[in-house]
Amino acid sequence: MVRYYDDFDEKQRSIRDFQEASSFVVYVDGRAINVGLDHLSAPHALLIKHVFVNLLAQGRAPTTAVKYVLGSKAIGDAGLSEISTLVPVQAGVFWSVFFSRELPTDAYACAKSILQLLCKHRLGGWSESYLEVISALPLPFKDKYAVVKSGRAFVSVDEEASIVRFLDEAAAESGSGRLALKEAQEAAMLLCAYQFGMRPVQIAYLSLRDLKIRDNPGESFTSVYITFRMVKQRASSSTKPLVRRVKSEWTSLFVQIENQLRTDGAGGPDRLFGIHSAHEATRQISALLRTRLKLEATAVNLRHTAAQRLVDAGASHDELAEFLGHSDSTTALVYYDTSANQAERVNSALGISEIYQRVARIAHDRFISAEELAHLKDSQQIGGAPHGVAIAGIGGCTSGQPACPYNPILSCYGCPKFMPIQSLPMHLKVLGDLREVARFFHESSRGDAVSPAYLQLERTIAEVQAVVVEIEGEPS
Repeated sequence: MVRYYDDFDEKQRSIRDFQEASSFVVYVDGRAINVGLDHLSAPHALLIKHVFVNLLAQGRAPTTAVKYVLGSKAIGDAGLSEISTLVPVQAGVFWSVFFSRELPTDAYACAKSILQLLCKHRLGGWSESYLEVISALPLPFKDKYAVVKSGRAFVSVDEEASIVRFLDEAAAESGSGRLALKEAQEAAMLLCAYQFGMRPVQIAYLSLRDLKIRDNPGESFTSVYITFRMVKQRASSSTKPLVRRVKSEWTSLFVQIENQLRTDGAGGPDRLFGIHSAHEATRQISALLRTRLKLEATAVNLRHTAAQRLVDAGASHDELAEFLGHSDSTTALVYYDTSANQAERVNSALGISEIYQRVARIAHDRFISAEELAHLKDSQQIGGAPHGVAIAGIGGCTSGQPACPYNPILSCYGCPKFMPIQSLPMHLKVLGDLREVARFFHESSRGDAVSPAYLQLERTIAEVQAVVVEIEGEPS
């Protein structure tokens, strides 16, 4: 019998009749994976089983051990015979020929694991002194950050704006009691992927005990803290809790989830979002983006986008590593390679770079004249003081400002109910005022430059810029 620890479900697992069985089940991130060895002869199947046990003994994660074992299928019985009877002096020549077969990476990892097993048991002339030689044998190169370097990994500014608006609307409906529990859970999963850049496995793992909700005496808002765990760490000693604070405007989603789960008697290890595997989290987040937001994006795209956004705002290597949950601050250097220089980062934050000038025509009801604005009801004339800057006369709202749950000015630009005034000087003044606020954020604190409030300000600046470009492009 083989035993291993399933850290996703937090329990010891056993594989009974391990040596005799032609297949066995391993639980990985909430999923049961059947590992079949019918493609191998009995001696080679037993060899691969020993490789699996040895990988677990080395502290490798069950998911890694499974991948390496499944790699044996590409090697085949003939290849396994060559590897298991190989002697050290033939290793270099053999690997050159073997490597030319262009097998999957997991097949070569499996082959190296077999040689490591031979070293451990001192078989065929192998010993621990050859472990460094085996470690140096090359694996196929795979640039896992190719999509980052090409830019295909990121969602656009427009798509980010639609995600923020969706979360704003979901939180407003949740706060007013109009959102079903399942919808709140799906929106909250999207939030974890977008605001915090968390992987699906980290999102799926969350339970009620990882959620802390605090009322703030004398304040009108509630603080919500979520404790995620680090994943993909080779040494358990390098892991630590990742505590994140939810944007105050979105906390109602988690308040609703906690209240309903506790009312229903849930607790302990029960999953916060009602899912039981990383695969479910991946599928539901992608489905939500596709069906509700019409975006062909995944949680991985949102993680890459969050990382690049942080780098563009001026985050250091250590700050990025802390955000992504990396124990090594050099792991994500690719985001710095793809980032613009500091001046361009500031320009993007102020909404004056080319990326914002190419923003597609912003959606709004229609332009109105100053005379039309004056004849609107007072409730339909937009005014507000975002970040203490008094702004009025930018246009009207078809439904009326008192009926809108969002912040005036900051949420009006880009809203389909907004009717901007046909006045270039007015919108240029708003743009200038908001840029001053953005400069204050940027110069006062890097932390502010990546806060939800700053991101909302950045989005608004882009949408004001789009209105300006639209007016300037019209014939005089």
